[in-house]
Amino acid sequence: MSRPRIKSKVFDEGSCLGEAVVIPTKNQSFQFPNNEIRITRLSPPSERCHPLSVLLTISPLSVCCKIESGLSQDQPLLNSLHFTCLRDRKTAVVSAGEEDLHLVAMMSKNQNYPCFWCCSVPVGLYEPCLAMLNLRCLAIVFDLDETLIVANTMKSFEDRIEVITRRISDEDDPGRISGMSAELKRYLEDKALLKQYAEGDHVLDNGKLIRAQNEEVLSVSDGRELIVRPVIRLQERNTILTRINPEV
Repeated sequence: MSRPRIKSKVFDEGSCLGEAVVIPTKNQSFQFPNNEIRITRLSPPSERCHPLSVLLTISPLSVCCKIESGLSQDQPLLNSLHFTCLRDRKTAVVSAGEEDLHLVAMMSKNQNYPCFWCCSVPVGLYEPCLAMLNLRCLAIVFDLDETLIVANTMKSFEDRIEVITRRISDEDDPGRISGMSAELKRYLEDKALLKQYAEGDHVLDNGKLIRAQNEEVLSVSDGRELIVRPVIRLQERNTILTRINPEV
């Protein structure tokens, strides 16, 4: 028994890119909201893994459907989107309430028209996972008494940068140099952010000025006294800037 094939229009920020055929995968009953594929953004590029590998690891439903657009020359805008995603290892994201639908550019069997595979993941989950892979970092799950938290200061950043720079100059292996260079770049960026925060309780992130917001926390000493700390939360960077002692 053949699977249903549903025709849906594809939009990017209100502009119609063309029409595609949505084919639910085996044992999946899936349909886009209002039977329209409305792309809201492109994901960041995946530097180390194919986007599908990341999504199949974190998606509870595996591949929801496959999307075929027909002959590429008939729909140049849709073909251009497919080429961009395939070249840059990006996904086209469709917002669907509490889920993000990621369209992964793939090659069709006969390789003469664009094809996307769709995976559903909770909102905001894909980007942090991708960032950790790109930076070669893993997340840490903190225990309640915060013994695993390591704070970075300007001095600790300077020490780490000095050590990594020295290791790079002494290393011959290109793979190790690449990994250490990525780590060095991350420390330099974090140090620059911390310097901005220390000097004015604000940072400039991707051209946007973000000011610290005061947050109340209980004192660690007695658990009764409220302390107000200036805090900046950079969700896309998985970074929090604050002052342990608000007076310093």
